[in-house]
Amino acid sequence: MQFVGVAWYGDDSSFQGFVDKYRLTFPQISDDPGDVFSRFDVPSQPAMAIIDGTGTVKVSLGAVEESTLDAALTAAVAAG
Repeated sequence: MQFVGVAWYGDDSSFQGFVDKYRLTFPQISDDPGDVFSRFDVPSQPAMAIIDGTGTVKVSLGAVEESTLDAALTAAVAAG
């Protein structure tokens, strides 16, 4: 399983400040053009997209509670 953070709009210092503030250790990419968000039909932030082993994409808009994240990851792993 791979996690990747995707930042949409903003300057590099704000992006890095967010990564530092929350001590994120997984890869982060900047998506200023919105290409990644567009590919997965994500209209705004915050959002979460989970792509399971079959390629099925499930998008959740808004902040995600820990229990919602746990359930989504469990379902993705079960799907393959």
